[in-house]
Amino acid sequence: MTSKSGLEFKVGDAVVYPAHGVGKVAAVETQEVAGMTLEVYVVTFDHEKMTLRVPTNKAKTAGLRSLAAEDVVSRALVTLKGRARIKRTMWSRRAQEYEAKINSGDLISIAEVVRDLHRADTQPEQSYSERQLYESALDRMAREVAAANRIDKDAAVELLAKSLSAKKAPPAPAAAEAA
Repeated sequence: MTSKSGLEFKVGDAVVYPAHGVGKVAAVETQEVAGMTLEVYVVTFDHEKMTLRVPTNKAKTAGLRSLAAEDVVSRALVTLKGRARIKRTMWSRRAQEYEAKINSGDLISIAEVVRDLHRADTQPEQSYSERQLYESALDRMAREVAAANRIDKDAAVELLAKSLSAKKAPPAPAAAEAA
């Protein structure tokens, strides 16, 4: 996988890195590190104003992947419609689990966090840390849905809000589809 023609991603591809979300492959460079020659993907994340270099031969193990396919995006939207599953554990433990799901880069897991932390107008106010996690998950999910559907982030947020407001529907079919 070290030849330029055999690479999984090419310059201009939108990719997802688990800890940072959606980025774009800006270049494929050859760099010398500790006396070894490495071929790396240069991935830029405009929303974080950050550049990441991922060795091409370690991209898969690092979690670098293509945007979610249409069926995965659909399943994530169905997940949002499901009933929130909130474990009866201490908040600090749940917060760690939510953080791990967000940083997993898995769109379905991120959708579960958005679903579980979403508050309707009729529900009690969230704590600061709950709101931070919710907004982080919503932002990460919206960016990937926007990139996958070739729409802007605001349109993606609206799409997610529609799925979240559709929660009133009977949860049984959504739970069956998500499983």
